[in-house]
Amino acid sequence: MTPLLEVKDLRVEYRAKGFHARANEVLHGVSIEIAPGETLGLVGESGSGKTTLGRAVLGLVPQSSGQITFDGAPVAPGLGKQRRALARDIQVIFQDPYTSLNPAMLVSDILSEPLIAQGRKAKDARTAVRALLDRVALPSDAERRYPREFSGGQRQRIAIARALALQPRLIVCDEPVSALDLSTQARVLDLLIEIQEQSGVAYLFISHDLSVVHHISHRVAVMLRGELVETGSADQVTGHPKHPYTKKLLLSAPVADPDEQANRRAERHRLVEAGM
Repeated sequence: MTPLLEVKDLRVEYRAKGFHARANEVLHGVSIEIAPGETLGLVGESGSGKTTLGRAVLGLVPQSSGQITFDGAPVAPGLGKQRRALARDIQVIFQDPYTSLNPAMLVSDILSEPLIAQGRKAKDARTAVRALLDRVALPSDAERRYPREFSGGQRQRIAIARALALQPRLIVCDEPVSALDLSTQARVLDLLIEIQEQSGVAYLFISHDLSVVHHISHRVAVMLRGELVETGSADQVTGHPKHPYTKKLLLSAPVADPDEQANRRAERHRLVEAGM
């Protein structure tokens, strides 16, 4: 199957301040592919470069070298016509539902804004808003309320509805459940899976939690210090990890059994002491 998104040997660096300061390269030749309707889980600790890769796919950071193509067309940073057209096909769900929604706007305005920006009439946009709220299982009167009137899980459902407004083919999910409690996480993940099954949208799902990634992903890519160290099916990477870093990430995931949690903590400590 031809990839929907293809990233080849991508390098991203940020210029440091000062005339003689050296640039800091944060992605070192990263390559990934995502097929239509597929979820690729991108996992790593803070500072691993996973969010930078997501921002590069969105065209929000400069590329030092390498190539990003979406449906065969290059993705480049900028705000021109190509970027505005690409916004219809690539959307994003951010980590924090408390800061990603404008508190001064009604939910109806938040959801209709991208539709009107793409040329939809206000009446058509209002009809689409009601359909979006129904799709993410929020009551119809939610459109007349402000984000502050909702729980964290409900706010993230609003953010998901906003991402779906333009019927994208790919959504970059940047730690979309990390700010939620465990039960709410499960409901939001199940909603994303249901939406994918119904619409065929693809996800680049970014997280630090391998257990979350396993729940939603078809394939998993593990990132360490700007490089991919392991890729494979979700079952293979989370069930039989090969790289020591992947094993440490797996051992970091909490479990309900206190004895098992203690064993995981001891094994992770052993790996750290061994320099793995």
